[in-house]
Amino acid sequence: MKPLPLVDAACAPVATHAIGQEAASAVAAILKALADPLRLRMLSAIAADPRGECCVCDLSALADLSQPTVSHHLKVLKDVDVLVSERRGTWVWYRITPERRSAVTALLALLVDDLIQEQS
Repeated sequence: MKPLPLVDAACAPVATHAIGQEAASAVAAILKALADPLRLRMLSAIAADPRGECCVCDLSALADLSQPTVSHHLKVLKDVDVLVSERRGTWVWYRITPERRSAVTALLALLVDDLIQEQS
């Protein structure tokens, strides 16, 4: 039986490039929340709205769903700090958390651009 070669420095993993456990858990939670087609559509609608926000009533029409169902999906995105909300009268308005806006916009643009190029 031939002995296994020793690992040289070029093949050794560099742990400093990996994200930490806490950051990985936070990112995984966000990606899990985004892993629903309706939530992605709602997030995209909010990101694309010229007002920078959408009312639950606007988003209910997106998929012909009840307001409670839409609110549940929005709550999932809010729980991972992707969205913030503000009650105005009887409606709740949602916008992307300011600290996450550039990341969300970049992610949506990247994914949509890649899909369009693949379909061409």
